[in-house]
Amino acid sequence: MNQQSNDLVFSKTTQPRILNIRGQSIMLDSDLAKLYGVSTKRLNEQVKRNVRRFPVDFIFRLTVQEKSEVVAKCDHLIKLKYAKSLPYAFTEHGAIMAASVLNSPQAIEMSVFVVRAFVRLREILFSHKELAKKIIELETKVGDHDASINTIIFAIKQLMSAPQKTSKKIGFRHESQVSK
Repeated sequence: MNQQSNDLVFSKTTQPRILNIRGQSIMLDSDLAKLYGVSTKRLNEQVKRNVRRFPVDFIFRLTVQEKSEVVAKCDHLIKLKYAKSLPYAFTEHGAIMAASVLNSPQAIEMSVFVVRAFVRLREILFSHKELAKKIIELETKVGDHDASINTIIFAIKQLMSAPQKTSKKIGFRHESQVSK
């Protein structure tokens, strides 16, 4: 299997681990740790030791409600239900930074796959937005056509209706034809 095929297979297994929380694509610390070949505890220790490398747009903690929603939606996170602490959520940039602070060969290698998965997900979302935009444009055009078609049908019906009869005859009469 070539490198591109490996990337595709890995990307397909990684993409389901990318969640959308607070309008951002993220990976939870437990999923990221598994990919990087370390324990969640080890990953979080390294994040705490390098806190200045992880601004709020790289990492954030889930709320209790967000944790409950994630556990309910994702079967692979059932163990998270019983965790005492709230999990960290890593954005794409946070996932890359985590690989750099772990600095293990596996973490560096996997970070490439993680980035590719995030990029692929972004491409998919963009294509869906473009498709939705085109559908809205089509609906607008069809809506305008409906009004035009209704106007044409109304005009045709008026033309098809029987002409109104007038009681007066139109034309010229000669004096000899005029009755007295």
